[in-house]
Amino acid sequence: MKENIAIYGAYGHTGKFIVSELYRQGYKNIVLSGRDEEKLKLLQKQYPDATIKPADIHDAASLDNAFSNAKIIVNCAGPYLDTAEPIIKSALRLGSHYIDLTAEQKPVLDIFEQFSEQARKDQILIIPAAAFYGGLGDLLSTAITNDWNETEEINIYIGLDSWHPTKGTRLTGERNHYKRLIFKDKLLQEFEAKPVIKWDFKNPIGVKEIIALPLSEIITISRHLNVKNINTYLSQNSLEELRNENTPEPKPVDDKNRSSQQFAIEVTASNQNTTRSITAKGQDIYAVTAPLVVEAINRILSGRINKTGVTTMGEVFEASDFLESLNADDITISSVTESVNI
Repeated sequence: MKENIAIYGAYGHTGKFIVSELYRQGYKNIVLSGRDEEKLKLLQKQYPDATIKPADIHDAASLDNAFSNAKIIVNCAGPYLDTAEPIIKSALRLGSHYIDLTAEQKPVLDIFEQFSEQARKDQILIIPAAAFYGGLGDLLSTAITNDWNETEEINIYIGLDSWHPTKGTRLTGERNHYKRLIFKDKLLQEFEAKPVIKWDFKNPIGVKEIIALPLSEIITISRHLNVKNINTYLSQNSLEELRNENTPEPKPVDDKNRSSQQFAIEVTASNQNTTRSITAKGQDIYAVTAPLVVEAINRILSGRINKTGVTTMGEVFEASDFLESLNADDITISSVTESVNI
């Protein structure tokens, strides 16, 4: 029986958070995978019940061997422009479900284009962008528009008090040379820069200058919600830190190994008569990906899914229920507020 959860890139920064959360929730049949066997052995010392299986994305046989008994494969190894395709092909050969964490738009587009037909035919779940960027915005957007037939506009405002990027984040940025896309008038269109504006994220982030920066949630949301326009904004201070080569990597400050970074995401949605908003706040954008992914795993294994094939966090799960299930120590979700448009 396939009962293992395989984590590719398990020794990476976010991969370690996911492995830790799986063990915290009682999972024991875990396969730790990645290219570097020595790093896998070091990680296994913390989780002696886990199995290590080195694999390389350029060696299909090694991937199939690593994932051979995996019910679900979680790909934590960017850049996903390079890793998503070979690992998904392995998942399809083996009949395993697949989840990844990409914030990049191009891999998500490629996954939908290349694998939708086969995944649907084989009843395999493929969920790209299941992380802080991509998945969380998709869940929040779906939760506040699920009873609307049509939405005029969704805006996602992301505020970070700081951003100390990992090596993986920097490598992904260097690799991703594709033009960003926005969703305007129900079409994906090439992004054009917008003026800097200010947004009040309230405590603990406060007022920040924000700039338009479309990420993977533009793609995921537009795949399943009937919406005319989607925009994503990011606090400018965090982008400046990301682009500064002297910004250090994140350092742990608590017993969950989270950094001190605070985040807030506010999503607003409007139709002809109403505007709604919802906010998510928490600590460490890398760490919060772990409870999102593990809750997705919980729901897949218990059959609480809306479809199979290539899909998104907001489409495959009941979004409001998913958000309500998350532990407040990981992330706090506000009540939905609503106002009438005059």
